Amino acid sequence: MSYSSGEPPLSAGTVHTHPSVSEDAHTIMVNKVSWGAIFAGVVVALVVQVLLTMLGVGIGLATLDPGTADNPAASTFSIAAGIWYVVSGIIASFAGGYIAARMSGKTVPTTGALHGLTTWAFTTLLVLYFLSTTVGSLVGGAFSGISSAIGGVSQTVAQTAAPALENINPLDEIESQVRATGNDPEALNTAAVNAARALVTGDEEGRDEARQQAAQALANARGIPVEEATQQVAQIEQRYQQTVDRVQQRATEAADAAATGVSTGAILAFVALVLGAIAGWLGGRSGVVHPVYADRVIPTRRQI
Repeated sequence: MSYSSGEPPLSAGTVHTHPSVSEDAHTIMVNKVSWGAIFAGVVVALVVQVLLTMLGVGIGLATLDPGTADNPAASTFSIAAGIWYVVSGIIASFAGGYIAARMSGKTVPTTGALHGLTTWAFTTLLVLYFLSTTVGSLVGGAFSGISSAIGGVSQTVAQTAAPALENINPLDEIESQVRATGNDPEALNTAAVNAARALVTGDEEGRDEARQQAAQALANARGIPVEEATQQVAQIEQRYQQTVDRVQQRATEAADAAATGVSTGAILAFVALVLGAIAGWLGGRSGVVHPVYADRVIPTRRQI
């Protein structure tokens, strides 16, 4: 049998493969996602985060001395905890991204970086899940101590201001002012207290009538002229309004401080996440397999 084309005959088992098909197959193989490597990177990132968190807690507790009053302020602890949280997140993200890229066996830096970024994303979702569910309370407990410290400024301010606001009751001050003499019959004192409370808590329309009733009740309780009792009632109204204004001012200051603390915590969390993503990306690029070593695993393509 002769061949007009002059090309060598093909054996029965020979298959032609177009060069572009071989190139596409190699590209897919090199850029294919390795979920097993990503899972390994997530595990490493979580463990590194836990270790660094425990180290930070240990260092923080070591600086406390219950026997003395010379301890860092709560705001100092909050700032230090926030910085430690950011640094530990960066280190954990880099380590997880590096392990994911290295175990995937990828040689393309961009592919390795994407493995590192995906590892960071999964790690972040798991941490958020641990912090927000009862199922992950044991694992998330290690993270909650540091993450809650991010909002330590607002929490400290709110906790400090709350007792001060609770201890200020304008109505209690009215009662203490009415009972200041301590020599009047209890029934008369009680009537005067109730009248004074009705005056300051009533509506504006019946204010004049309530003021007269309060003055009369106070005059009966203390045995003083109504004119003098009227002056004392006016003083009680003035002190009550001053107390209310003071409470409102403290509440406003506490709310402003809490809002500032929450805003600071949110910005810090955003910065920590962005830096963690960058660290995961760089860790993935650093963890790619060198082409010299990859040639031992991936055979050289040969066109048939």
